[in-house]
Amino acid sequence: METLITVQKTSGKAAPVSTDAGVPLHRQLFLVLHDEIDRGVIAPGDPLPTEQTLCDQFGVSRITVRRALADLAEQGYIERRQGVGSFVREHGPAEADVSDVLRAGRSYLDGLRQSQFETEVEVVDLGTRRPPRAIAEALGTSGAMLHIVRVRRQRRTGEPLIVTEAWLPEQLGDTLTEPALLRTALYELLSDAGIVVDRVQHEITAEIAGPRNAHLLDTAIGAALLRLNRLAFVGGAPHHYVSVLLSPNRSRVVMSQSAAELETGGGMAITHDVRRESR
Repeated sequence: METLITVQKTSGKAAPVSTDAGVPLHRQLFLVLHDEIDRGVIAPGDPLPTEQTLCDQFGVSRITVRRALADLAEQGYIERRQGVGSFVREHGPAEADVSDVLRAGRSYLDGLRQSQFETEVEVVDLGTRRPPRAIAEALGTSGAMLHIVRVRRQRRTGEPLIVTEAWLPEQLGDTLTEPALLRTALYELLSDAGIVVDRVQHEITAEIAGPRNAHLLDTAIGAALLRLNRLAFVGGAPHHYVSVLLSPNRSRVVMSQSAAELETGGGMAITHDVRRESR
């Protein structure tokens, strides 16, 4: 308990969770406890403070504390023992070995095939409309496009893993039907249609979950999300745009570069959207 009291002291007299933060209180408490466990301040095997102690320390209700503890238990950080309390597990949530994910011979398409095998897809939206201005400019179009939104869920548990939003040429509507999208991956459907992608431009950004995406990913409004945007080129020209949204609590983006690529910086760049003052 002294550990958590120290956390509060380092933040001043006010509790480190607040309704002014724009993030649900149970999520804030989850992040505080998660951080303490990750940093080893609360060691494996150690008990967490009682629910009442956490209520008093952080100024929240028992329901809030229980939701935070339930999330920690669900993600494998703690073990809840009936009538005894909550204890930090010896090992955190199971994570794929990065070396295994990036092992020699496993391509990006191999990863997509594995994901297709382990998940099931739900088509949330399928129709034709104009894309947002940023996407329209990236694709060099001003007309309507085929718009597809899908959710991929873990096949065994039904847990949502990613939300995929795609913008494609309108004439692909006869190929990219809902039945086809439910049984076949998008990249396979495009390949079968004779579309050969010669280059893909990737962009990774972060954002806060709004109501719709929070619902689709079964996370809290205001939770941090990762977005991977992919602009695909066919015949040297922009062809379609795919955006993948995921929760960092469940997924990671893993990259691998050779020594030569690190030396030249090939294939990767960091840009800054900085407002420049006019002279």
